[in-house]
Amino acid sequence: MKKKSQEQRSPLVSIVIPTHNSAKYIAQTIGSVQGQTYHNWELIIVDDCSADDTVGVISKHASEQVKLVCLNKNQGAAIARNTGTKEARGDYLAFLDADDLWLPEKLERQVKFMQEKDCEFSFTGYEFADAEGRPNGKVVHVPATITYKQALRNTTISTIAVMFDMKKLSKVDIEMPNIASEDTATWWKILKKIECAYGLDEPLAIYRRSNGTLSANKVVAILRIWRLYRKQESLNALASAVNFAGYAVNAVRRRV
Repeated sequence: MKKKSQEQRSPLVSIVIPTHNSAKYIAQTIGSVQGQTYHNWELIIVDDCSADDTVGVISKHASEQVKLVCLNKNQGAAIARNTGTKEARGDYLAFLDADDLWLPEKLERQVKFMQEKDCEFSFTGYEFADAEGRPNGKVVHVPATITYKQALRNTTISTIAVMFDMKKLSKVDIEMPNIASEDTATWWKILKKIECAYGLDEPLAIYRRSNGTLSANKVVAILRIWRLYRKQESLNALASAVNFAGYAVNAVRRRV
């Protein structure tokens, strides 16, 4: 009875996962949420018109805590996340991608951290894994705090590691623009409104990546970050170049 009353007093955490042709990994991802040591959560999975058996796999895991929303046409990850955010009822909001994983204590540690810091926005460290989800020992450490100006040079904030206090931020604040690198653009938008985001330097999430696509991803990332500077943030060429230099250094440090 005591345990139940304690859980009832715990803040509700809404978790949003966008999916598209994720049948291979989504069951494992859902399992990493269901295995959390923190129990007061709701999981909102928004399927972006998958052509494989993603919806079928998710349906097998549907419960009072696990909700499936299906979009009627393919609109991309930003719209899928925004759809999930609109459905969220939690005191806190977190994002997770359909092929990534959380360590069991992720929510418990991060909720406690946010309560201690009394902050609007937090993010944790994470560890890279291979295509099979096996951690490879490469841990991305995060700073204690990060401001908007610092975030322009350091894209260390991962979508799978963020958490927001929805009593301090609105759903409009969290809404992602429907552009490439929508997550980074959103963190910048929020950081322009608040003093800083707080980093919990513990690898509480697992970021899956395929070695076969790394080179192509690097080229795409470079082009996307430059476009964000010039178009989204309206920075001039010099300011963009200065920030890009810092971005490049930090990106290499994370991946070496």
